[in-house]
Amino acid sequence: MHELSIAQALLDQVEAIAAERAASRIPAITIRVGPLSGVEPELLRRAFEVARLRNPVTADSLLTIETVGIRIRCGDCGNDGPGQINHLACRQCGSRCTRLLQGDELLLMQVECELFETSETAEETERGDCHV
Repeated sequence: MHELSIAQALLDQVEAIAAERAASRIPAITIRVGPLSGVEPELLRRAFEVARLRNPVTADSLLTIETVGIRIRCGDCGNDGPGQINHLACRQCGSRCTRLLQGDELLLMQVECELFETSETAEETERGDCHV
């Protein structure tokens, strides 16, 4: 299951963001996955549940997976439209001279960071979003 190595790589990136921003906790992570990415979203979610436990900063992180469809642009007629996994021909003119616009991505979209205040007298936690 290569989703475990993908989850670990995702968490490596998130942990680097957390360290850069001095985050004490990462409550939420959002990613975007396309059907041509080679990633099975449910398997990635399961792998994430295991991998997140390796670091206290991500131990209770929630993963949101946004899925997107396939979009193509025809090189002959210029039409933009949906495509299918095994059929990337233009729906308008039937040409196979198409370019993939969307559908193969695996993107880290957002990391929500919980930050500690640096003041010695501060007792509360500051919450903020670290948008990537």
